[in-house]
This record gives sequence, structure tokens and C-alpha cells, in this order.
Amino acid sequence: MRQHLVPHALAGLALAAGLLATTAFTATAATITIATVNNSQMVEMQKLAPIWEKATGNKINWVVLEENVLRQRVTTDISTKSGQFDILTIGSYETPIWGKQHWLVALDDFPAAYDMNDVFPSVRQALTESGHLYAVPFYAESSFTFYRKDLFDKAGLTMPAQPKYSEIQGFADKFTDRAHQQYGICLRGKPGWGENMAYLDTLVNTYGGRWFDEKWNPQLNTKPWHDALSFYIDLMRKDGPPGANSNGFNENQALFATGHCAIWIDATSGAGLLYDKNQSQVADKVAFTAAPIARVPNGSHWFWAWAMAIPTTSKNVAVAKSFLQWSTSRDYIELVGKTDGWTVVPPGTRASTYENPDYLKAAPFAGFVKTAIMTADLNHPTAEKVPYTGIQYVAIPEFQAIGTTVGQMVAAALTGQMSVDEALKQAQASVTATMQQAGYTQ
Repeated sequence: MRQHLVPHALAGLALAAGLLATTAFTATAATITIATVNNSQMVEMQKLAPIWEKATGNKINWVVLEENVLRQRVTTDISTKSGQFDILTIGSYETPIWGKQHWLVALDDFPAAYDMNDVFPSVRQALTESGHLYAVPFYAESSFTFYRKDLFDKAGLTMPAQPKYSEIQGFADKFTDRAHQQYGICLRGKPGWGENMAYLDTLVNTYGGRWFDEKWNPQLNTKPWHDALSFYIDLMRKDGPPGANSNGFNENQALFATGHCAIWIDATSGAGLLYDKNQSQVADKVAFTAAPIARVPNGSHWFWAWAMAIPTTSKNVAVAKSFLQWSTSRDYIELVGKTDGWTVVPPGTRASTYENPDYLKAAPFAGFVKTAIMTADLNHPTAEKVPYTGIQYVAIPEFQAIGTTVGQMVAAALTGQMSVDEALKQAQASVTATMQQAGYTQ
């Protein structure tokens, strides 16, 4: 830890000790293994974790993985009950499904000092199944549009408060300058149900599409899907960076932070790093607005919570709960703000964060992000009626495989290995077969 941060580290140690002193759990010293994603907020958690280790006498073995690999590893671990991990970083998609399977430890017995009522009710609900909380949120997010205000000002252009995709396309065309490695737009292209499909799902939604009709019949080979995918591929080929099929959230965040993207539509959680002058070359040039819409507003911006859960196979449940209480607490958020700056604190989980004047002063995006999270409607993700919940995913166990397979076909269409028509035809056939085998349709 940096030298000038030592006083804050000591303060964090006191915060950790104070919170842990009120806990109902008696934890003997142990080493726990935590599987997490390599996003910036989790890297920060790993950096600060020695404070908790010193306060409790416990140790952490970190397994930090790229998003797609993390999901594969933790899914395999929990479904086979191999018990490699004591804490899993999962999301609002997996938590209710795995909780229903009794694969996760219920977290209903956190002490009063944790102040569960401070956690936004919609975020708690997304991590709850049958009245039991099965994961605690590390951060929550929606999606919106980042853009380079300096480039817009120089060109005499104004980004609308509610942009349309046709307008985004026009802006991206104007700002693409490949000779200087400046790209009009950066969008996810890396295949995966939580990577390229997270973004593409919102695009399909706002084009009026859906994954399934009310009887669970797949709807991928339809005009809204065709129009959305065609728009995405045309835009990315004309105005996106080279090798876009390898770019997910982290890669595009890095491109934007180093000045290579004029527009980036992605997770609101990316704002903290982009506004951090220690990590972003465009911290004083970035602005934001709502996620774009095409034909309908439904499902144009997503909801997601990265959360931490304890598998029932863990042999260190008490110690794991102790760490979860510390790392998702109000005190932890204060520690991050005082240690590395308020722009990089985990967003979207606690009301107290959005009442903190230090955070509100440092993070101009705070109120906008909170509104985006609160207005993302998981129960009405599309203009037409659907039998599922979820905006950028479908909350059924089969979706992880379905979304990954379709994501690979979308990536193949992006790279020109198959046409849009062929990609959607194959996607429709694959999803139809899976749904029939799973008993959703005949």
C-alpha cells in the first residue's frame, strides 16, 4: 500500500475491528479462498483485504479471473460440489437460481451493525430467493452512454439527454479517425452471455425484440433481432476498434480511458475509473448520458449486481461471513473513499453512499447512476409480454449455456465468419433444441 495511505489503512483496521466486534459469528483463524472477477473494484478489494486479515488473523487465497473464465470456474465448482472456494463472486442472474438449488448459504443472520436496511431494496430483492438472501452486493450497476465532451464541443455537437441509436451512429461516423487510433464507438464484442450478449440484449430489446414469446418459443430469427444485429455489426465494422471481438468490459474501459474511444455504451460501474485522474487520461473530458433507444424504451438499460456468496460446500462459513460483512459494509465504502478516492468506491448498493457529500462532490455521475439502476425494470424487459425476468439475461438455468452459444454466433457474424442471416438461423435452431430438451416447449 502506498506510504501516504498508511493512516487510512490504520483507520480501516479500526473500522474492521469495530464491525467485527459486533458480529454474531465466532471465527477461528483460517485461510479462505475467494474467486472473483478482475474488475477494478475487485482489484481494490484485494489490495485492501490485508486490513481485514490483520484485524481477524485470517488469510485469503485469491483466485482473480477474467469474467468468462470466472463464470465457468465457479459454475463448475458449485454444480459438482468440489468445494474449491469459500466465497464466490456471482451476480443477480445466478444467485436466485443457485439459492433455489440450495447450493448457497443463506445470509439472513448478519448483525445489526451491518445495517442491511441501508442496502437498496431492489438490489436486495435481486439477490433473494424464497425470502432468503443468498448473496450480498459488492456493487450494482445499470448501463449508460459515456462520451468525450471535448470532442463533441470541438465539433460543435451536442449529445442529447436521451440519444437515439441513429444519432449515435452519426456521431460515431464523425469521430472515427483510424489513422490516429481514434474510434467513434467502442462496444463489447467478446463472446459470452455476460459479455457481448449483455450489451446486445439491450439493443435487441430497444429494437422491439425478445428471447422468447409467452409460450417459451425462441424468437431469435425475427426482424427485431435481424435489425439489431445488422446495426451492431455495421456500426462496429465502420467505427469500432480493430479486434473488437476480443473486447469486453475491461478492454473497452481501457480503450476509453486512454483516449481511443469517442463513445462507449456500457456499465455505469465503469464511471469511477474514467473519472479517476490517477487511472484515466480523459478524467476531465468524459461525460455521460442515458443509454440510447431505437424503437422502444423498454429494456434499453440493464440491471446487474456483482455480489458475493458462500457455497454450502465451504468449510469456513463463519470466516467467509466475516469477510462479506467487512467488504460490503458502509465502513468499507468509507475506507475506499478515504484511501483511493471517492470516485472509485463500489457504487449502487447503499443509500448512505448517495447521501455522502464527499461522494456526491467527487462523482458527478452518482445521481444519474442511482436513477438508472432504480428505473431498470427486470419484470418488463421488452415491449412485448415475456415469460421471463431479466433485461440483459433470461433468469432460467439454461440461459448461461444458451447465451454463451448465441454470443459465439454473434461474434462470428462480427468477424465475417458467417452472415447475420446464418448466425440467427443457427442461433434459433440451437436455442429451440435446448428449450425442447429442457421441457419448456414440445
